[in-house]
Formats: sequence, structure tokens, C-alpha cells
Amino acid sequence: MTVKKYNRAVQLCFLWLVVSTVLLQSSDGHSWKKHPLPKPCRNLVLYFHDVIYNGLNADNATSTLVGAPQGANLTLLSGKDNHFGDLAVFDDPITLDNNFHSPPVGRAQGFYFYDMKNTFSSWLGFTFVLNSTDYKGTITFSGADPILTKYRDISVVGGTGDFLMARGIATISTDAYEGDVYFRLCVNITLYECY
Repeated sequence: MTVKKYNRAVQLCFLWLVVSTVLLQSSDGHSWKKHPLPKPCRNLVLYFHDVIYNGLNADNATSTLVGAPQGANLTLLSGKDNHFGDLAVFDDPITLDNNFHSPPVGRAQGFYFYDMKNTFSSWLGFTFVLNSTDYKGTITFSGADPILTKYRDISVVGGTGDFLMARGIATISTDAYEGDVYFRLCVNITLYECY
């Protein structure tokens, strides 16, 4: 008697698995693929410049390590495992062009940490705090940054002021770098929700 109940339970589980597999194959669950993306409501390109503190550049540094793997110091990025485990906070100038000495239109404030041992990759969480004649408000970003990829997309998850509740995509690319001391990112921001 218990064998029949067991077999019946196995048959019902198998039937449920087959039915759910068929249903999942008929609908991929991505309703956005069925509808085209809305037309972007705003696009802007900004640059942010990151100067990492290395023990010798305190006057110019705009970021510093606040966490490192055990045994590493907080002055230099760890040299092994693609900086895995290093955590940096930053307050970087944002410019309209790629010149570090151009007048800033705001600050990029946030953090990044290196999250893979086998390749250069980081995770970013930051906000552009804009206070210029052209832009006032904030734009908040988060996402994975596979650094060795030329163009990477991260999410625009919100904003304030001129960018109230903004949603969209920011395509970032490394525009320049000088070893472990300086890098400049070009951030092409495309917003799909603007209020």
C-alpha cells in the first residue's frame, strides 16, 4: 500500500515537472523583450577622475582604501589576485570633458570593491552629486564592473532634483588609467524614466 502511494507521489511530481517545464519554455518570463524599450528621455556624458591615495599623494587623492585582505595594508592596492578584497571609497570630481583640470560640475561619491580573484572586476555603488548651472540634483548608480571589458553597463537606480526618480542605464568605459594611482571613466547616461 505504501509503495503505491509512493509511486503515485513520484508520478505526480514528474507530471508537475513536465508541465512546468513546458510552460516555462513557452514563456521566457521577460516581458520587456516583447515590447520595445521606450525612447530615452535624457542622455548625458560625464567623466569622473579617480586619484587613489598611495601614501605619497595626499593633496591630490580623491579615493582611499578602507578595507583590504588580511595582511595587506590600506595604503596600496593588494598586488596579487587582481586586487581581490580591496574596498575603496571615493569623492571624485566630475567634468564635462576628459580634462582633469576642467571645472567640475559635481562630485562622484561612493565606493567600489574588487570582487574576483581570476580577473579584474569590481562592484560599484555611487552617486553623482551635480551642482552646476546645467544640472542640479543626484543620479545614483550600482552594478558589476568587469573592468577589462571596453564598454560596461550599470544601472541607474534613482535620482533627485533634475533627475527625480530617474531610471536607466549608464555605459561606462575606462577612458584613461595610470597604474594603480589614477583612472578616468567616461559615463554615458541614458535615462528611460524622467519626471
